[in-house]
Amino acid sequence: MTFSSLPTSIDDVNPRRWESFEPYFAELQQRVLDGGNIRQWLVDWSNLSALLWESGAMIYIAKSLDTADKDKEQAFLDYVNNVVPQATIADQALKERLLSLDVQDEDMTLVLRNMRNEADLFREENVPLHTELAKLDNEYDKITGGLKADWDGEEKNLVQLGLYLKDKERSVRGRAWKTTMDLWLGKRDVLNKLYGDMLALRRQVAENAGLPDYRAYSFREKGRFDYTPEACFTFHEAIETAVVPAAQRIYEKRRQELGVDVLRPWDTSWSVTADTGNVPPLQPYQKQDELVQGSLNIFNQVDPDLGRHFAVMAEEELLDLDTRSGKALGGYCSSLPVRKRPFIFMNGVGIHDNVQTLLHEAGHAFHVFETANLPLVWQTESPMEFAEVASMSMEMLAAPYLTKADGGFYSPSEAARARIEHLEGVILFLPYMAVVDAFQHWVYTNLDAAMDAANCDAAWDALWHRFMPGVDWRGYEASRMTGWHRKPHIFSVPFYYIEYGMAQVGALQVWRNSLIDQAGAVAAYRRALALGGRQPLPELFAAAGAEFRFDTDLLTELIALVERTIETLKAD
Repeated sequence: MTFSSLPTSIDDVNPRRWESFEPYFAELQQRVLDGGNIRQWLVDWSNLSALLWESGAMIYIAKSLDTADKDKEQAFLDYVNNVVPQATIADQALKERLLSLDVQDEDMTLVLRNMRNEADLFREENVPLHTELAKLDNEYDKITGGLKADWDGEEKNLVQLGLYLKDKERSVRGRAWKTTMDLWLGKRDVLNKLYGDMLALRRQVAENAGLPDYRAYSFREKGRFDYTPEACFTFHEAIETAVVPAAQRIYEKRRQELGVDVLRPWDTSWSVTADTGNVPPLQPYQKQDELVQGSLNIFNQVDPDLGRHFAVMAEEELLDLDTRSGKALGGYCSSLPVRKRPFIFMNGVGIHDNVQTLLHEAGHAFHVFETANLPLVWQTESPMEFAEVASMSMEMLAAPYLTKADGGFYSPSEAARARIEHLEGVILFLPYMAVVDAFQHWVYTNLDAAMDAANCDAAWDALWHRFMPGVDWRGYEASRMTGWHRKPHIFSVPFYYIEYGMAQVGALQVWRNSLIDQAGAVAAYRRALALGGRQPLPELFAAAGAEFRFDTDLLTELIALVERTIETLKAD
């Protein structure tokens, strides 16, 4: 088997069978290496990795588009069972071979650092455990993707029910919220059992790797070379000091505008400021085509090259944006490294949150396009903390062009409402991020206690009271304390959430720069994206015009800017 026969499209391989990939891994392992052919060996390995990763990505996309399709689910399970374990072992052997060589290539410095970390962490006995975790993750998608209720004679999934949380009528919002919570509580025991099974497997993974707990394992696995758990706690404290009071101010204004004694959970998704008087909630589009065209117009205003990137996605049908029954929850952007293209998945129902989600995921997509010319697939992988800067910054950089005058969705007053909603959401998000992250620190450093779901409920509830005051949950305590069920990251990708907080701080700095020089901020943003993973995290932030720090002083400055901007938008 030679690499001249390596398929150049996943259509030419059977991604459910290890035999589709095994001969190429074997050839790489057996090839005689000398100083003159190492680079070609790396290129061939990179091309094989791209084929493997894109095959897995397309299988994952297919099953998340329709969680009820048994054939698509089986294809995913076949890939997880038959291909991923063998590929992981074969990849480890190639990493060990590469690391035994004296590779003199400056562009490979961080790639080698990452591979050395991965090789040191690898244990073959963990391979089947990761396979079992992937299966449990699939179960979470099936359980949550299948939640639906009758609403006035029509079946509605969770995303569709969420639309009614934007309704002007408080009674409608309350009914939608309670219906949604009842669906989740109906799966309480099932989700508790599922999480317990995941925790047991993760405990064993950490033990096999010789690490004290799964937090230590996860920090290594995610390549967190530039900060520690203690830095996360410092960030939490800064949020508690600088952001929680600002969030409380938003909640109090909302309570006053609603004219109610207390703010209830179903009041938090609707803003009188944004939806004042008899004006209905923002409804920027009806169907996917309208969302795509408006977003394309906005990206053309941000930067014509970014607009062309998005146009390619539309032309090549790399967007699936509308919700429907059986579709997995959430939204994501997946990289397809053979085609050097991204794919965006989301659940749109025609509200402004959906516009914001697409702007966010498009930032990830632009990251894929901007790194497409890098020669090796590993060089395209930036740290997740910066990958989220790509997405969150795009939300901010696109904000000036939301109006119909720029090809967007809104009148000037509607655009102001949308921007207020987004900026208030930034403030309200950071305390929630702290809850999610701090909860996982507690879980994985107190695993014996966390195996009892009642203790998880109590830990979540204590963190909720610390970071999320201002809303009255009386009578709905069970829904409040089981809020961790409703955050997929906690089940599927533990410890992947602090990235959103760090990236938000980075994105706010990019936005701050754009208020002085929009074109300059966009240019710096694109230059930073194009670096891929070839610079450490602090340098990537710096390239985008931001500092990699998360202290009270910086957060106080940024939150003050957000609040001033909100007041200016309200006054206009």
